[in-house]
Amino acid sequence: MNWTYLILGLAAAVACWRVLARVRALRAQQREDWDERLVKHLRSQGGDPFSPHEIDFFFDLPDEAACQRLLATLETEGFKIDFRPMSPDIGKAYTLHARKSLRISVPDMQAFSKRFKALALEMGGHYDGWAAPGITRPPR
Repeated sequence: MNWTYLILGLAAAVACWRVLARVRALRAQQREDWDERLVKHLRSQGGDPFSPHEIDFFFDLPDEAACQRLLATLETEGFKIDFRPMSPDIGKAYTLHARKSLRISVPDMQAFSKRFKALALEMGGHYDGWAAPGITRPPR
């Protein structure tokens, strides 16, 4: 009888683990697909992805020191940076905005998003995505 409960418990744990792994994989895929959807939306609005666009990248960071570290990293790559403190009641300490003129392609934007997520995490913050003036966000 004890073996039956042990086996059932083990089977339930494995099933839960598989469901959790699948949900995480789907979330990661959805985040990566966001860049692709935004680039396709640019094209559908008549935008030329082969000519440079002013791209805005957004970060939420915990303090001014993190902003200064990210600024030092990105300014050397030609990004124009500005940051400011946010209202404490919205749960974010600082917001950082990086801008650079770039050509927009799916692989390049996915690479920026992947790198910026890692940089933001390293700084104790969050990468909040990118946008380009005149390009509306696609419907979800």
